[in-house]
Amino acid sequence: MTIAFLFISLFGLMLIGVPVAVSLGASTVITMLLFTDLDVATIPQLIFDGINKFALMAIPMFILAGNLLSKGGSARRIIDFAKSMVGHLPGGLPMSAIFACVIFAAVSGSSPATVVAIGSIMFVAIKEAGYPKEYAVGGITTAGSLGILIPPSVVMIVYGVTAEVSIAQLFMAGVVPGLMLGGMMIAQTYIGAKRLGFKATTPEPWSERIKKFFRAFWALLIVVVVIGGIYGGIFTPTEAAAASAIYALIISLFVYKDIKFKDLWDICLESAITTAMIFFIIANAVVFAYLLTSENIPQTIADSILAANIGKIGFLIIVNILLFIMGQFMEPSSVVMIMVPLLLPIATALGVDPVHFGILLIVNMEIGMITPPVGLNLFVASGLTGMNLKDVIVSCLPWTLTLFIGLILVTYIPEISLWLPNLMYKN
Repeated sequence: MTIAFLFISLFGLMLIGVPVAVSLGASTVITMLLFTDLDVATIPQLIFDGINKFALMAIPMFILAGNLLSKGGSARRIIDFAKSMVGHLPGGLPMSAIFACVIFAAVSGSSPATVVAIGSIMFVAIKEAGYPKEYAVGGITTAGSLGILIPPSVVMIVYGVTAEVSIAQLFMAGVVPGLMLGGMMIAQTYIGAKRLGFKATTPEPWSERIKKFFRAFWALLIVVVVIGGIYGGIFTPTEAAAASAIYALIISLFVYKDIKFKDLWDICLESAITTAMIFFIIANAVVFAYLLTSENIPQTIADSILAANIGKIGFLIIVNILLFIMGQFMEPSSVVMIMVPLLLPIATALGVDPVHFGILLIVNMEIGMITPPVGLNLFVASGLTGMNLKDVIVSCLPWTLTLFIGLILVTYIPEISLWLPNLMYKN
């Protein structure tokens, strides 16, 4: 009865338009009052303990770094470099856009920011080059979702804190799946362009490619600062986030000079609003998770699934279906905070590695960001292009299918996610 009331009230509140964070908190408090002996007076302390974690300090820093770079000209320099490398191939311009999304995802750590930064420049350019508009919209909107998979990633930090998994290992685990999915999208674009009759053009000379690489060098170097700093033992992930924000500030103000001091207030304000939204979700999800564990709900569900004898493969199929559905209606961090306390104990009992489980969860969240009704990237692309939402959704379908294929590979070949962290952290 307690489980049923908790989830019925949670999803009922969300269906009538109550924000996810408020729905989490309200459904939990009402359930505690009606069905348990738990003291609601402990909630403020629970929230404080839940968000008073060193690792969570990385979230505002990575958000600020991404905003500093996306507001400046870093995206343009990355696009010019990507075009110089693959722009001469059939489908070169849309391939360049996807390649740039992969690079910018590693710079910004945000899917919507990647779609905005790359799409605002490339949507029109691809259309003017004679490609169907669906190529520009579908490819960039879908590739932008890689922002939460290729490190650094805010969603990975939320998962790492919730699941008590090493964030450094999660960051490294996202590299190979992210590059694999980006490569699959580029290959799909190339094959589609050849079928449409687009021909290869003369490649740019290597001297020009090197010149454009050095123009983008300072923006690209932030990846080395973050990932190299973590795995070189110089920074913790949280310290790397602070270093990335300082680095982004320096190159945006003094190297590229894309932003002025007067722009900093708006950039910091936007970053603070995004951070507050994420932390409000986390705060309410902490109380939700406390109720679940206090009432032994995850263990009860785990015992039921294990008793049903569905096995690891059957469980992962159920997980993917469940996460796909939830990702269509909820923001990724919300899904992580709600579902990890429920699903991770079952996954570990069945022998699923927590790092691998985190990556397959995040790939599911990528798909959720490009599927209706609440796919955030769809709304961003619609606003940038002026296309109605239905046309954006249809444009994304071919690339969404590619993501589904990638999800199957990531789900059932754990080595795709685990090979690199195991290599980096082997004793």
